[in-house]
Amino acid sequence: MSPEQIQKNKEEFISIYKENITRPGSDKLLEWIEKTDFFTAPASTRYHNACEGGLCSHSISVYKTFMEKHFVEGEDDIESVTISTLLHDLCKAEFYTVSTRNVKNKNGQWEQVPYFSIEDKFPYGHGEKSVFLIERKMRLKLDEAMAIRWHMGEFESGGKAIGDAYYKYPLAVKVHLSDLESTYLKEKGTSEVNRR
Repeated sequence: MSPEQIQKNKEEFISIYKENITRPGSDKLLEWIEKTDFFTAPASTRYHNACEGGLCSHSISVYKTFMEKHFVEGEDDIESVTISTLLHDLCKAEFYTVSTRNVKNKNGQWEQVPYFSIEDKFPYGHGEKSVFLIERKMRLKLDEAMAIRWHMGEFESGGKAIGDAYYKYPLAVKVHLSDLESTYLKEKGTSEVNRR
C-alpha cells in the first residue's frame, strides 16, 4: 500500500470515527490510537491485508460492509456500529514487528527481505484484548463488547458462549458477518507478503 493510500485511509478512519463516535472518552481513545502503529500495521502476517496500512484498511472495510449489508435504520445505533466495526481489531495495534528472512530472488540468489511477524507484548487473547484496550479509555455498551469479543466467531474457542452471544446480541452477528465478508471476499488477494 502506498504512503498516500495509507494517509488517505487514516484520514477516512478518523473522519468516520469523529462523525459517529461522541461518547465520553472517545477523544482520549483516538489520541491513544494515533500514538500506536494502528494506521501502518498490517491486518495479518500472510492472509488478508498483510501489508503496511492493512489494519486500518480492513477496519474501514468492515465498517462499510456493515453499513451496506446489515445496517437497519431505527434498529441499529450508528455509534455502536462504528465502535464495533472500526475498533474490533484494535488488539492488533503494537502487535506486529518487521523481521527479515532469506529468500531466493528471481536470479536464484539469496537475499534478505522484510516480512511481518507477531510480537505480542500483551498476550490477552483477540476480541477480549480489543475490548480491554477500548475500555481503558471509553466505556462500551454490552452489545458492543459482545460484538467485538466474538467477531471471530468459530475461529476462536468459545463453545456455547458464542451461540449465546449471537442469539442475544444481533450486533455481534452483524459484525461477525461483516468481518467475514471483508476478510474472505473483499480483501482476498490484498497481501503483500515479503514487502513492507
